[in-house]
Amino acid sequence: MSKQSTNSSLRNFLIIWLGQLVSGIGSQMTGIALEIWAWSITGKATTLALVAFFSLLPSIIITPISGVVVDRFNRKLLMMLGDTVAVLTTIVLLFLYINNYLQIWHIYVAAAFVGTFGQFQYLAYSASVSLMIPKQHYDRASSLEFLSSHSAIIIAPALAGYFYKLIGLVGIWLIDISTFLVAISSIFFIPIPQPVQTEENPDNFWQDVGYGLRYLNTHKNLLFLLAANLLFMFAHNIGDSLYIPMILSRTGNDTLVLGNLIIAAGFGGVTGALLVNKWGNFQDKVRGILLGMIGVGLTKIVFGLARTMWVWIPPQFLCSLSFTISGSADNAIWLAKVAPNVQGRVFAARSLLLQLASAASVLIAGPLADNLFIPAFSQGGSLVGILGGIFGTGAGGGIAMLYVICAVCMFLVGLAGFNFPLLLNLEKTVPDHDEVAV
Repeated sequence: MSKQSTNSSLRNFLIIWLGQLVSGIGSQMTGIALEIWAWSITGKATTLALVAFFSLLPSIIITPISGVVVDRFNRKLLMMLGDTVAVLTTIVLLFLYINNYLQIWHIYVAAAFVGTFGQFQYLAYSASVSLMIPKQHYDRASSLEFLSSHSAIIIAPALAGYFYKLIGLVGIWLIDISTFLVAISSIFFIPIPQPVQTEENPDNFWQDVGYGLRYLNTHKNLLFLLAANLLFMFAHNIGDSLYIPMILSRTGNDTLVLGNLIIAAGFGGVTGALLVNKWGNFQDKVRGILLGMIGVGLTKIVFGLARTMWVWIPPQFLCSLSFTISGSADNAIWLAKVAPNVQGRVFAARSLLLQLASAASVLIAGPLADNLFIPAFSQGGSLVGILGGIFGTGAGGGIAMLYVICAVCMFLVGLAGFNFPLLLNLEKTVPDHDEVAV
């Protein structure tokens, strides 16, 4: 690829990336505002966890088909479709809220609808990265995805926290709608390459649905990497589902503290992304992934044990930094090892398994907290006298203990990965897709 075409492809990728960054800020604002609204109405961790569950459930069902669709149809149109559905859903929620019809179950339905079409958008975008930029920039492209999400995390909480009281949900939704229009425009004016179809793209649609799982089953090293991520993300998502309830319950529903902590997470993620962008990731990416998992686990242990904002901020920052470095290395491996013309199906299979683990984790997180851990740390609870001095009491103490248990599990997954040669030797054993003879 010539220098001129490389510069052009990087410019096109950055334009789309910037559009997704702006849209991400709007989506983060809406998500945080809705969680604050739902928590203020119900005071239940299960309510917030179910929003995540219902956003995952339909996308789990549609994921195997979405992978085939992404490999067969125009990826640019699929990306625009995801943004269009999201903005229309936001408009419907705005209408319900203005007319005093909005209820919690409406948010569940909206989350399910957006999650379904968002899956097509996510896969179309992910599978297009390796076609838009040269291989030597995969690390940086992966880090930019984290930079985008964490930049939104820095900006959105501050806006959501302050604007929630100033302009309410209506104002936040209007901002969100405008950001979606920016994202759709950025995609509309940029060419997005389509993969070359080969014999790996059979004519039978339903036979093609299972291709991604068959691919993983025959590539044991990649399957092992995915298994490590499944265990890690299962524990991570249980804790993540309880993050906002834990902070709000410990601070008396102080949304400004919550906003500051999420901003600290954003700065950590941005710092990690900038480090990868400047110097690249670990030369041995698998070890980088495992070290990142260990870092996330350790910092979350400290975070769960802390009780004040100034003690929370340092581990929050370091946790996001570790997560970004680990995730960037993981994404770069998949982009390099899987051929572009099958990435839709393979990434869909990978996404399906990760979503199943995530759905299971968010589904059990709320009930575990509400029915087991919180009662155990409430007045007269079975663990108040034993562990109350460590975790505190009440809802915050119970959620914190479950959060720390999840963090310990994440740490152990990263540590255990160093004992499996099949995982550690992945980059040497599995050739890059452009090194395989066609």
